[in-house]
Amino acid sequence: MKKYLLILTLSLMFYSCKNSEGDKTSDELTTQNEEAFPTFQGDFINTDGALVLMGSSFIYGVKRNEVSDELSKRVSAVKTNDFDMVGVIVKGVVSENTDTDTNWEEIITIKEIVKVNDSPSAVDIKLQESAKTN
Repeated sequence: MKKYLLILTLSLMFYSCKNSEGDKTSDELTTQNEEAFPTFQGDFINTDGALVLMGSSFIYGVKRNEVSDELSKRVSAVKTNDFDMVGVIVKGVVSENTDTDTNWEEIITIKEIVKVNDSPSAVDIKLQESAKTN
């Protein structure tokens, strides 16, 4: 009789432990999915409707969605002129460009905005206009 009671107790413990791991809430699953996206750091620019993310070893066209529109708004608040690039950190997915209207080989679909710098990036090359002399 003791053997049956021991076997029953052990099987109940094993069965209850097995099911507790499988009960995850949707918030936990969403958090894990967001963490699964790779992180990209670079300069973001929005000129004439073209969205571009440029890093030290990549340059991607940015696919328009709600998150990229939000990023454009946040970057516009920081820019001092139309050609300023602002440093950002985003999470997203890079894929081959299937849109025939643009020439980008790869585009990034931004899934999350991690950080937007408070000031525009430093200018690498500054062009100076000079008056023509005839």
